[in-house]
Amino acid sequence: MTARLILFDMPDRFVVGTVGQPGERIFFVQTRQGSRLISVSLEKSQVQALSERLIYMIREIKQSDPTIIIKRFAKDDLPLDTPIEEEFRVGVIGLAFESQSQRIQIDMQAVSDNQNEEPEFIDVDDLANDQDIVRVLITPGEAEGFSKRAMSVVNAGRQPCPFCGGPIDTRGHLCPRANGYRR
Repeated sequence: MTARLILFDMPDRFVVGTVGQPGERIFFVQTRQGSRLISVSLEKSQVQALSERLIYMIREIKQSDPTIIIKRFAKDDLPLDTPIEEEFRVGVIGLAFESQSQRIQIDMQAVSDNQNEEPEFIDVDDLANDQDIVRVLITPGEAEGFSKRAMSVVNAGRQPCPFCGGPIDTRGHLCPRANGYRR
């Protein structure tokens, strides 16, 4: 089986959302262009890292070329489009900026079936391996909107314990900093 490169060069919507209750949520990145809809699942830490890296990238783009105008978009608070069917679980995420088109390229590659062999560098343009890739090209303004929504989704989970930083469960929290007493 050869890998597929699923390209969204002008997406109508590129958002992150969750399914489930806090503590048991599954994070999805959803891309829609016309009638095509793809949902891929990620870890919470991957969503947070992607959001932070996009914000950093936008800052770098502004500093390197102050003439670039970043158009602000209305906040997207709508739920994920249904049906939510996981295409694959994301393992590796790559980011690049195409200066000619002034778009940010986000590549999300499926988790490798071969867990023993972890390459140091993954070439997303080499489709000889068996991992599918979703490639999304968005403007810096769309990336900024995605990042803001991603951070609000990540922060909407369980509150962290003020003492140990671990998530507080609704049934209580055995805090190691309080010698195991519930908080």
